[in-house]
Amino acid sequence: MSASPNRPSRLFTFSWKNFLISAGILACAVVLCMLLSMADSRDGFASPIFVLAVLLISRFTDGYLFGLIASVLGVIGVNFIFTYPYWAFNFKITGYPLTFLTLLMVSVITSTLTTQAKQQEQLRVENEKEKMRANLLRSVSHDIRTPLTSIMGATSTILENPGLTQDEQRELLEDAHDEAQWLIRVVENLLSITRISDTQTAQITKEPEAAEEVLGEAVRKFRKRFQQIKVTVEAPDTLLLVPMDPILIEQVLSNLMENAAIHGETTTQVRVSVQKEGAFACFSVWNDGQHIPARELPTLFDGTIKHSDTAPGDGKRNMGLGLSVCMAIVGAHGGTMEAKNLDVGVEFTFRLPLSEEEFDEHP
Repeated sequence: MSASPNRPSRLFTFSWKNFLISAGILACAVVLCMLLSMADSRDGFASPIFVLAVLLISRFTDGYLFGLIASVLGVIGVNFIFTYPYWAFNFKITGYPLTFLTLLMVSVITSTLTTQAKQQEQLRVENEKEKMRANLLRSVSHDIRTPLTSIMGATSTILENPGLTQDEQRELLEDAHDEAQWLIRVVENLLSITRISDTQTAQITKEPEAAEEVLGEAVRKFRKRFQQIKVTVEAPDTLLLVPMDPILIEQVLSNLMENAAIHGETTTQVRVSVQKEGAFACFSVWNDGQHIPARELPTLFDGTIKHSDTAPGDGKRNMGLGLSVCMAIVGAHGGTMEAKNLDVGVEFTFRLPLSEEEFDEHP
C-alpha cells in the first residue's frame, strides 16, 4: 500500500537529463520543419514530424511528464509557427482538436508502453540477481562445509592426541593449512562476485595495465602452490596495454589455472597466453587435463553445476562458483568468455576491449 502513492510521483518526476533530451529533440523537429518550409510552401508536413518527436521523447525519457509536455508544445508549435497564418494562433483550423488529441494519445500510449517495458526489464534484472544469489548461497554453503570439517578434524586430532609424532602433527597441520587456503579463495570469490553484481554501488576502476605483468603475477602465485604442474607463458613481444582492474583480472586468471589443476584431475601442463585480436586483448588458459562433460558446458559459467555430479563429499569438486566469478568480472569489463574441449585438454578464453569507448558501448 505504501508504494502506490509514490508511483505517480516517479512517473512525473522532473530531471535535467530528460529535460535536455526533450529540448534537443524538439529543437531538431523545429529546425527540420523550418528547412522543409523553405523548400516547400505547402503546409501539413509539421504534424507528422512533431508526432515523431513526441514518440522519440516518450521513448528516451522516463515516465509521462516530458511526453505530455512535448505533445502540448508540438500542437502549439504546429499551430503558431508552421500553419497559416504564420506566427499567430488560429484555433479555428479544421481538424485542430483531432490533431491535439492524436498527439496526446500517442504520447500517453508510448510513454505507458516504454515505462512498462523498462519496469519489466528492471524486474528481469532483479530476478537474475536473486537467482545468482541463490546459486552463490548453494555453492558457498557446500564449498565451505567440507574444508571446515577437515580443519576441525585435523586440529582436534592434534589437541586430543598429544602423543603424535612431529611428522604426524606436521601432516595434519599442512592439511588444515591447505583447507584454510581453499576457504580464503572461496571468500575472495564471494566478495568479488557480490561487488560486481551490485550494479547500484559497484564501480570497476580501469586503468591501462601491461597484460604480461598481470599474467605473470597470476602465474607466479600459481607456481608457488602447484609446483608439480609445468606452466608456460606466451605473450607478444610488444607491450600490450589493456584497460582493466588488474586485481580482478588476476583473480580470473588464478581461478582458471586453479580449476585446471584441481578439476582437470590429470593435468600436468598449463599454458597461459595473451595476444591482440583486433580491438580486443585475448587471454587464454589451456591445460592437458580431462575434458569437461558436454552436458556441463552450457551452464559452466552460471554457478548452477550440481554437486550431485561431483565426487561425493569432495567440497572442492564444484567449480561453478569460481567460473561464475570469472564471467561476472569479465562481463563487468565489457568482455566475453568461453570454454571448449580441444583434442588434447581444455581451453578457457576471455577477451577484453582495448579502449574505454568499446567498454562504454557494451550493453
